[in-house]
Amino acid sequence: MKKCMMFLGSLIVVSAGSPLTVLAAEDAAAASQSIPLWFCIPFAGLLFCIAVLPLIKPHWWESHQPLAVVFWSLLFILPFAFSYGAGRAAETVLECLINDYLTFIVLLFGLFCVSGNITMEGDLAGSPRVNIILLTIGTLLSSWIGTTGASMLMIRPVIKMNAWRRNRSHIIVFFIFLVSNIGGCLTPIGDPPLLMGFSRGVPFFWSLHLFPVMLFNMAVLLFIFYWVDRKRYCRDMARGRKPDISKPGTKIRIRGLHNLVFIAMIVAAVILSGVMPDMPLFKNADGSVRGIPVFGEVVLSFPAIIEIVIILAAAFLSFQTTSPEIRKKNHFTWGAIREVGILFIGIFITMQPALAILKGVGAELGITEPFQMFWVTGVLSSFLDNTPTYLVFLTTAGAIGFSEGLVTALGQVPVKVLMAISCGAVFMGANTYIGNAPNFMVKSIADENGIHMPSFFGYMGWSLSVLVPVFLLDTVLFFR
Repeated sequence: MKKCMMFLGSLIVVSAGSPLTVLAAEDAAAASQSIPLWFCIPFAGLLFCIAVLPLIKPHWWESHQPLAVVFWSLLFILPFAFSYGAGRAAETVLECLINDYLTFIVLLFGLFCVSGNITMEGDLAGSPRVNIILLTIGTLLSSWIGTTGASMLMIRPVIKMNAWRRNRSHIIVFFIFLVSNIGGCLTPIGDPPLLMGFSRGVPFFWSLHLFPVMLFNMAVLLFIFYWVDRKRYCRDMARGRKPDISKPGTKIRIRGLHNLVFIAMIVAAVILSGVMPDMPLFKNADGSVRGIPVFGEVVLSFPAIIEIVIILAAAFLSFQTTSPEIRKKNHFTWGAIREVGILFIGIFITMQPALAILKGVGAELGITEPFQMFWVTGVLSSFLDNTPTYLVFLTTAGAIGFSEGLVTALGQVPVKVLMAISCGAVFMGANTYIGNAPNFMVKSIADENGIHMPSFFGYMGWSLSVLVPVFLLDTVLFFR
């Protein structure tokens, strides 16, 4: 851990002391211009607003989020355009919005719509035992329908079954830990970083190597959750709160089950997005992916268009074939997806300098050991998009010149090193609300349903006290 902190310190020193390469739409060789560290200030400012303003100005923040996003985005775009030209600035922003944000928000939107048309009814009340079962099911589902899909599918039943309880925010926190993050490590469908690895030569089922690590983390976190939930459950019962169950027995009814077909459509679209770019049909003569030119070298690729069309079609068909009564029972509103869409467009734009810095110094940090890869990839994935962070360190590992390991398109990577990079990117996205897209979505849905969720720093208090000790155990058991 001490060595890991030294490497993180070196990242800051190198970043502050020298300008670093910007990798926007150009090839690495053509991207010769550089960017100083102070261009990261808008990203830090937006994160500060997300963390602090809900605490000190909650009503203002709720109604003025778009203003904050526009302010910090322009604070990056305008100085960048002044320093490097309007063309490069436009290219950088459009590359980010079209090739990253667009598919990201469409996927979230599709899963949000389809899962909102599935409801669970019955007399199963939230208790420590029931909650353990729900979290286990959700965690195991995450690798097969994605962390976003499992989160959107399971969060409303979890909220409904625990609606009678007063102390329930911790249930959502552990839900984010397990279902929205850790459960997605077994297949490329589970989390976008693993899909990126699959598209670069990592075998589809290779991620099953991570099952022992996931199982260990699951067992430890569920054990901790049980005792925390049991204590708060007993407190609720002592205050006279009881579940509203009119008849004895357990009766569960799921309505809108046909929407699982549309979730399968979305999962298929995600898989296709990782497979199609390697097909000759979608490649130009120079090896680049075919698409529609937008501006400069920014291209909206045909695989991305196909993915978007399939996902939007699934959302449309879901609404057309499902009774509005089901959405009413789910307390379905557009507030959660609206908040995520607004905030993350600012995050995607303003984090570009930070990602460029990471790309510029990744190979210079001297990181070769699995535990170093695990912590550096993980800590950076807690605040930056975990997909490019994963790719940076996978590329770094492939370029080191290891003599044994798994052969990928980026070079030979030892199995333990690849395990460390994968677990760091997937697991540590749980450290903050912005570490992984489903985190903030789950928080927003919980807030809408009257659950008083921890603040940005309050949530980090949970992750530091619960997750970090578990990750230290991972280091000792799996990555030394």
